[in-house]
Amino acid sequence: MAEEEKKEETEVKVEGQESTAQEPEKAAEPEKPTDPDWKTLYAITLADFDNYKKRAARDREDVYRYAESDILKDILPTVDNLGLALEKAEDKEDKFVQGVKLVYDNLLKALEGHDAKPFDSVGLELDTEKMEAIATLPSEEVEEGKVSIESKKGWTLKGKVLRAAQVVVSAGKSA
Repeated sequence: MAEEEKKEETEVKVEGQESTAQEPEKAAEPEKPTDPDWKTLYAITLADFDNYKKRAARDREDVYRYAESDILKDILPTVDNLGLALEKAEDKEDKFVQGVKLVYDNLLKALEGHDAKPFDSVGLELDTEKMEAIATLPSEEVEEGKVSIESKKGWTLKGKVLRAAQVVVSAGKSA
């Protein structure tokens, strides 16, 4: 019985299709393009221009804020070398060593005056945004995944990384 009902439904559909096929079809008219809503376009353009002005002002502020970053990056190797020389100096009371320390301190003070600050990374978890891992070595004192040695100190300028620290990461206790 269910098969007979299905046949009747299909016949009805076929009959319905025949009746529509005999009638002349109306040609589908393409929609006319409507005139643009000028008020909406004006509001969108005004908002886009306002966003552009804000973005340009922010970019200009960043250029002024970080303009000294290139010259400070050039000075950092000199600061590193002076610090290394002071570390390796045998006679800390020597007049020459004291002169180098004076120059080193003045450079650090000048960098600090421009809001450039060094940051420590020894003992911290490796942060790839602030640190560049150059090697891994086993360490008895430092647990695995943490920085055991800092070969170059990292620096920030007004909160933004100026130079990433070059570090050696601990591979844990040696076997």
